[in-house]
Amino acid sequence: QVQLVESGGGLVQTGGSLRLSCAASGRTFNRLTMAWFRQAPGQEREFVAIIRWSGGITYAESSRGRFTISRDNAKNMIYLQMNSLKPEDSAVYYCAAAEVVSVYYYSPRSYNQWGQGTQVTVSS
Repeated sequence: QVQLVESGGGLVQTGGSLRLSCAASGRTFNRLTMAWFRQAPGQEREFVAIIRWSGGITYAESSRGRFTISRDNAKNMIYLQMNSLKPEDSAVYYCAAAEVVSVYYYSPRSYNQWGQGTQVTVSS
């Protein structure tokens, strides 16, 4: 198993930027597929972006062009650079991991390891 710890959340104005980080424990990090999800109050957990162990990347429509996911296997880290933030981006952002992810990569059920989340608030 792997333990995930997110950081980097905070309060930012509309149009601002934040960089989220997720630190992973374990020696098999480079074989894990990693993803970011977010959850706003009263809403379901929503897919944001995925970076596969092979390096392949997919973004949700809402984040494409504004967010960038990346990983550093040497440091067991993944990142989410968020630019041009909007109030609707406000949510708790979660880092997730899985050894094998099916075509349903956008479903939280595809991941078996989760971090505790970091709050992102975008003021209007």
